[in-house]
Amino acid sequence: MNNGKYSNVLTMLLVVFIVAILGVIVYFAFDMLNSNKINNDAQTAIDEFQKATTPVKRDRTSSSTSNEGETENEVPTENVVDVNKEALDMLNQATAERETEKQTEVEPEKVYMESYEVLGTIKIPKTNCEYPILDSITKRSLEIAVGLAPYGPGLNEVGNSIIFGHNYRNGLFFSNNKNLRNGDVIYITDKAGRTVTYEIYNIYQTDANDASYFTRDTEGKREISLQTCTDDSANRIIIWAKEK
Repeated sequence: MNNGKYSNVLTMLLVVFIVAILGVIVYFAFDMLNSNKINNDAQTAIDEFQKATTPVKRDRTSSSTSNEGETENEVPTENVVDVNKEALDMLNQATAERETEKQTEVEPEKVYMESYEVLGTIKIPKTNCEYPILDSITKRSLEIAVGLAPYGPGLNEVGNSIIFGHNYRNGLFFSNNKNLRNGDVIYITDKAGRTVTYEIYNIYQTDANDASYFTRDTEGKREISLQTCTDDSANRIIIWAKEK
């Protein structure tokens, strides 16, 4: 009788153990799939952003042509007196060539992740971090990328731009910021297509309510601040970096 009870207990423990193992496997499988989706979506947004911010040239020849075969600056032969015909032809040809070469940059199209505009990208080689920088700090925006705080001058402008990112302890976003050190570099690309290199010079932890660094004086330099949680979510890891 006692042997039967003991056997039942072992069976129940075995079932619990198997269920627990399956639960762990399912959790990590889901986490991996979710991480892959986030990274794939982020890379798609980065690719679209890079295409949108690459200077696009628009040929203005067609718009500058008043009549077929005649540019708007062409000198009409019939109105010219005592002008060498050969010189006039050369002048008109040179004018036409200049008009053909005239091009203007097209304003880059806005790129979005869901309903959030992509303002730029961040790349940190040390931690293999590369994500779009979104225009809002919301629960959802920080679930799909990193976000620019509504303070400061804007990306790659003089002053302190603050970028928030989650620490999910799984490699996503700013999870590995704790491994960064002074001297490591961060690349920020903005909507104008400018890429600025920033060098880390200050790393510290503070409590969640400390916002003193938001308005810090950069002494006329371009700087960024990165904020994320510590692994236990009790404090915040703050990183300061200045233009290299």
